[in-house]
Amino acid sequence: MSHTASRLTRSHPDELIVGLVSISDRASQGTYEDLGIPALRDWLGEALASPWQAVARLIPDEQAAISAALVELVDDVGCDLVLTTGGTGPARRDVTPEATLAIATREMPGFGEQMRQISLKFVPTAILSRQVAVLRETADHAALIINLPGQPKAIKETLEGLRDAQGAVATPGIFAAVPYCIDLIGGPYMETRPDVVKAFRPKSALRK
Repeated sequence: MSHTASRLTRSHPDELIVGLVSISDRASQGTYEDLGIPALRDWLGEALASPWQAVARLIPDEQAAISAALVELVDDVGCDLVLTTGGTGPARRDVTPEATLAIATREMPGFGEQMRQISLKFVPTAILSRQVAVLRETADHAALIINLPGQPKAIKETLEGLRDAQGAVATPGIFAAVPYCIDLIGGPYMETRPDVVKAFRPKSALRK
């Protein structure tokens, strides 16, 4: 890796450190403008009510490079959450799920199931998506890693879910479950803006 990774320092005990990884041959070569990382930054800026900082990586569709970036972001940088975009379809160059599973300690299959359910509301080809979510755990740290779709519109839809004509949540987005997951693996207490996505926690897990 060309990056010299060092563990980031939190400016607040509840500051979320999030890794943003865009996987694209063309974007990493500079022949195509990366849209994934800006879309993720914009969405997190709208959705998170608690402090956060992001570290971004733009890498080609190479399994070893993707795995190395994920390990670096979790083990060295100290990310609590890593969001990837791109490389989750059935094309031969789409190896993000394999790279993610290769460095996982445990799988979190519900995330991929729900992302496909949301996308199926729009396109039948959602069943071609192979997105996964996993935990990576070391002796003193753990992180949630989620593979997201490649298109900014689909990223937003899967994260925040779908609303009906009256604005009520019709299909929950996956991010509603992320803050409690981060709680359970020992990460910072994340708060969201309910008008974008309402974080769900059992009553016993809510801060007084």
